[in-house]
Amino acid sequence: MSPKKGDRVSVPPLSGWNVIHGTTDAATGWEELCRVALPSAHRCLEALRTEPLSRANWNRQHQLRGRHATREWKGSELEQWEYEITSGGRVRYLVSPETSTVILVYASPRHPKDTE
Repeated sequence: MSPKKGDRVSVPPLSGWNVIHGTTDAATGWEELCRVALPSAHRCLEALRTEPLSRANWNRQHQLRGRHATREWKGSELEQWEYEITSGGRVRYLVSPETSTVILVYASPRHPKDTE
């Protein structure tokens, strides 16, 4: 069965952050990213499970700026971050520290057009 909105991205972590699909498009895009760049997708998922708010590798993982810096999710305003998987592939995610959850809201091997 294909993943749906709200489904787990994969098995839950033993510790750290839980990562879920926030949209059906993000679930589909994640599967496509895994097909074209599996090692990079694996590194991304590991980073999101362990340190989704890390600023250590700013070129690869960072909070978006301006109108994209936050996004509403179920009544809460959450920080929106981006992880560069490939030169064009991106994953955007929201971070909920209260629930230790990372919500994938965009995943694609193509760069999103809204920040160009």
